Amino acid sequence: MNTTLIGIFAYILLQLLVGVLVSKRIASEDDYLLAGRRLGLGLGTFTVFATWFGAETCIGAAGAVYRTGLSGGSADPFGYAACLLLMGVLFAVPLWRMRLTTLADLFRLRYSPRVEKLVVLMVAPTSIMWAGAQIRAFGQIISASSQFQVDAAITLAAGVVIVYTVYGGLLADVVTDLVQGVALILGLVVLFVVVMQAQGGVSAAFAALEPARLNPLEGNGRSLMEVLEAWAIPVTGSLFAQELVARIVASRSPQVASLSSVAGGAVYLLVGLIPVALGLVGFQMMPELQEPEQILPLLAQKHLGSDLYILFAGALISAILSTVDSALLAASALVSHNVVLPLARDVSEAGKVRIARYCVVLFGLVAYSLALVSEGVHELVEQASAFGGAGVFVVVLFALTTRVGDSVCATGALIAGVTAWHLGRYALSLETPYLFSMALSAATYLVLLARGPIFKSS
Repeated sequence: MNTTLIGIFAYILLQLLVGVLVSKRIASEDDYLLAGRRLGLGLGTFTVFATWFGAETCIGAAGAVYRTGLSGGSADPFGYAACLLLMGVLFAVPLWRMRLTTLADLFRLRYSPRVEKLVVLMVAPTSIMWAGAQIRAFGQIISASSQFQVDAAITLAAGVVIVYTVYGGLLADVVTDLVQGVALILGLVVLFVVVMQAQGGVSAAFAALEPARLNPLEGNGRSLMEVLEAWAIPVTGSLFAQELVARIVASRSPQVASLSSVAGGAVYLLVGLIPVALGLVGFQMMPELQEPEQILPLLAQKHLGSDLYILFAGALISAILSTVDSALLAASALVSHNVVLPLARDVSEAGKVRIARYCVVLFGLVAYSLALVSEGVHELVEQASAFGGAGVFVVVLFALTTRVGDSVCATGALIAGVTAWHLGRYALSLETPYLFSMALSAATYLVLLARGPIFKSS
């Protein structure tokens, strides 16, 4: 077993130990799903940052910028940072004051239990697919650092993630997010410093770049509508994700909820600029890569020694663990709290925690299966974007900002959003299927406001 793999396993065991220790403090559903609603500003900031800063941020953003220059960095880090800042400024306080447990609770309180169940069916699969993408990425890192075949590495990764999430819940998640966030920042900063020194310093490295690659509007050949689509997906598509809503309602006060989202978004932007910079400079250093998304690992292998490479690998694993456990916990919370418990009734707090843990195991196994059969991380991420989508954003926006509309409006808008995305993406091959689905969802909601008596909600 090589030194790198030993270092990775040591890091993983440390995370598992934290989960087991924190599990001793879990006595209720709120403890397991919402960390007892006690998050302060420090933990809140790091858990918002670490949850959003996944492997696709480090690998995907650097690869996109490598391919097309700065114009490839719309979603990461700029779009997702804008999403977190928008949540903190506009929506964190009203969401916190509703005392929700999950996003689906909002749909039950504002519309009806049937709309609540529909949202669970639309949103939970998204989290499971995201988890599958992260498990596959985790397995690929283990495989690249060892003699394990990819499938065996994915199996190991899935086992670690499931056990880690089952034990500690959100409380362990946010505690380890602090450790993982620090490890991630250190790993990226070390790589940035070493690479820039190899290029003669930051000024020299960027002076050698072609000016067109520093123009955010050049290099991609996209129309204005395609640019809007690229920004709309990360900003609005993730704004009301269960993973983010959980951290908002888990905060100990509305002020903490707002500030932690704003601060998390600011940290996300600052740290996210590092993969962007390395993608830009990496194009000058390795100009003919067939797989641009490999630019960060290749730079690390070339410029870091064994010990520093372990730190970098630990940083990537940090990014993955922070995202995948949040995704599994989100799916578990939606299904256990909004579907299973209403059917079971009169369940003790210990029973609620048990049910949530069973759901984590179940969805972890489903995510593992998806990770095995998919052709790659990108495929899973693309599939995940088809579920929920613009319809959830539109309906939540109406629910939080107006008093118009009922369960029929909400149901129609949600179904229209999903249907329009599939039609626009696969049947019509539109350049902007997400904007199309958002527009049709909003139009459906408004049209159903003026419906006749035959459409009245029960």
